[in-house]
Amino acid sequence: MQKRVQSSAPNHHNSIIGPQYRVPHYLDLSIIRKVTTLTDNFTVTDINGKIFFNLDASLISLYDHRLLLDATGKSVVMTLRRKVVKGHDRWEAFRRESTEHKDLIFSVKRSLMFQTKIKLDVFLANNIKEEISDFKVKGSWFERSCVVYAGDSHNIVAQMHKKDTVQGVEYGKDNLMVRVYPNVDYAFIVAVILILDEINQDKIRQ
Repeated sequence: MQKRVQSSAPNHHNSIIGPQYRVPHYLDLSIIRKVTTLTDNFTVTDINGKIFFNLDASLISLYDHRLLLDATGKSVVMTLRRKVVKGHDRWEAFRRESTEHKDLIFSVKRSLMFQTKIKLDVFLANNIKEEISDFKVKGSWFERSCVVYAGDSHNIVAQMHKKDTVQGVEYGKDNLMVRVYPNVDYAFIVAVILILDEINQDKIRQ
């Protein structure tokens, strides 16, 4: 992964899900998806294999809901829900198991996904007018790489790339490596990457 020295997100963006999901250093996470099963089961670990989150699509039968679980797989951190909006893809993230507006954390809108290019706009719940996005995701899904920026700035808060391993090929696992920048909410970044994957899977299913 290309290293770029860049400041993290502005202070008011740091704790989005919660301060417990912030660390004062770079955090490298591996998002592992078992691609041979009928459902997409994700595990999020650090480079030492310590589990941070789980996402089990088999918990909910519908394609338009996902639950992001904690390391134990028992407590719900966030509910990710597709919102049907004419003309573009949109996903919403809510606290715990809620889907009520008062518990909305952020929403993600696909602004571009032409061929291999990706561009997503991320709006925090208090950004009512949505004239300027709070975060942007840009990259290439064909290369399985993207960069998350703070707003319209060039400040990088996270980067993602695909990790090809012999073990991954043998056991039908798809590994995505995510580098979260210092003091950036890594639960938020994981949720955004999972939504990006869902949008891509929707495109494949169409």
